[in-house]
Formats: sequence, C-alpha cells, structure tokens
Amino acid sequence: MSGGIEVHADGTAAFASANVSAWHELGTVTNGLMTAQEALRKAYLAEWNVRTLPLTATEITDTGVRTIEVPDQFATVRTNPRTGRTEPLGVVGRLFHPFQNEYAADFLNVLADEAGAAFETAGSLHGGRQIFLTMRLPETMMVGGSDAHDLYIVAINNHDGRGAYQVMVTPIRVECANTARAAIKGAVNRYVIRHTRNGRARIAEARKVLDLTWNYCEKFEQSAARMIEAEMTLAELENVVDALWTPPPGDKKRALNNRAARWSEISHLFSNARTQEPIRGTRLAGFAALTEYMNHRAPSHGRTPEAKAVRRAERVASGELDGLMSKAFQLTSV
Repeated sequence: MSGGIEVHADGTAAFASANVSAWHELGTVTNGLMTAQEALRKAYLAEWNVRTLPLTATEITDTGVRTIEVPDQFATVRTNPRTGRTEPLGVVGRLFHPFQNEYAADFLNVLADEAGAAFETAGSLHGGRQIFLTMRLPETMMVGGSDAHDLYIVAINNHDGRGAYQVMVTPIRVECANTARAAIKGAVNRYVIRHTRNGRARIAEARKVLDLTWNYCEKFEQSAARMIEAEMTLAELENVVDALWTPPPGDKKRALNNRAARWSEISHLFSNARTQEPIRGTRLAGFAALTEYMNHRAPSHGRTPEAKAVRRAERVASGELDGLMSKAFQLTSV
C-alpha cells in the first residue's frame, strides 16, 4: 500500500523523509533534517505552477462536437514535475486562488523562525490534489517526566478545491494520507486559510492563533503528571468503560458479547500491554488504554487488515471519536 503517496509513471515517489523511512518505504530518505528548498526538491513538489483554466464541456451531436463554456467554474491544473505535462487537479469556483507549494513551505519557515524547527517530511497525495510539509519542533512534550512526545508543525494544502490551506501543531509525523487525516484531527492547535487573494497575508495572525502551543503543552504535562500519580483499579476502569459505552438493557446477546469483547481488549491493554509499562496501574494508563483501543483495536469494517486499518484512520480523521476521547479524558483525569 502507498498510503495515497503519489507515484509517478517513472516509478519515483513524491515523498521525502529525514533520517528514517516511512512505513510505506517510498520516496527519498535524507541524512539529517531538510531545508524548505530540499524538502520541495526531494519530494518533487517544486515548480508545479498550480493555476486555474476556464472549464468547458463537450457535447456530441448529429452535426458534430460542440464546446460549452461552464460559467464561474474553473479547472485547477499543475505542471507535472516529472513529465512537464499539464494535469488536472480539481474543479473550483471563481474566487479560488491557488497557493503554490513554495508558499506553503515559506509560510512554515516564517511561522517557525523563532522555534528552530526544520523539515522532517514532505509529499504529494492522490495525484497532486493534496500536499503536506512537516517540521519537527526542537522541544518535546514530556508526560510523566519520562515519556517524550515530539511535536510537529504541519502544513496541508489542497489544490483540488476540497479543502483550505491548514497549518497545525500536532504530535503526529505526517507520512501518508492516513496520517495527514489523523494529524488534522489530532492537532493541538490549527489555523485555516481559505484559498482567496487576501489569504497570503495572514502569517502574523496565524502565529498568534497557533502560539506554537507551548501553553497547551505545559497544561497537558501538568494534567498527565497528576494522572500518573493517581492509582486506578480494574473496577474503576470498567466503570469508565460502561460510562463511555452504555451497557445494553436486558439480555441482548450480541450487544452483551460486544461489551465483553471490548472490555477484554481494554483490560488487557491496561494490565498487560507493553505500551502501559511506564505508567501501569495509573489513571493515565487507563486513559491510554481507552484511546489505544479506540484508535487501533476497536472493530472496523473491511475485507483485509489493510482496509480495516484505513477505516480506523478515517474514523479518527472524520472526528467520529473526538467526543468519545474527550469524555474519556474527563472521566480519567484528576
């Protein structure tokens, strides 16, 4: 599976990663972090010249072919970085103003110039309809004094008119379409810029809104420190599970079986999973077990393990789990 990464006809993949390979093992791996120019060049994101062209339709009649103009509708196109050919990306309205990939990189550079961040990943998704750029911040967020979480500034830009240009701070290193969607929903803070002509002049406002989330990190670290000092029993965790997923009334066999399977997974994560070793038996471990179950273990529809994994990522990205995870934090925090 490519995870949506664009693979050109000559076999080159539009993805670059600093130091380590991504799970899909595509693209270029560099020695050390990248500059903006290196990220664009190595991920084949440079010089796309995204632009709009008037949209027309053709009709075949008895007398020949007739071209019909579509009012106020335009096609977004790019110059393919490998072939030089013009390729369609999407359909947009008259107010849509393309943001070039170079602008997305420059925006991050200016936004993060005081944070010391450098580029970690860059890539093109779904045939160029969406691109991403990721910078890792130099400081980490510590949970429980020993569990370090890296933070990233991510830019995600849509060239097909289906989404705005988004800049966010997130603990997710974007490597593919699934992690791009997860990053959007897992963002600590997010700033959205519409594709209009005045959208380019909003860097100062974006910096103020994002604030590089240091205040958020401090507050989360404080909450996690309290949770790691508070014990939690299996019985207490089971009460939380029943509060999140209301037990079925009466003797409904399928619902009861689902509850039993859910509790089996969550209690195993809490009591036995290696991911819980540093925080075993605490309220933070309870919250971690719940979120790990929601994101990775909960049943998903799909014929193959890969299809099920994609469905789980889509569930995170769609926001289906936002309310549930927020409630889980409320029920386990102190």
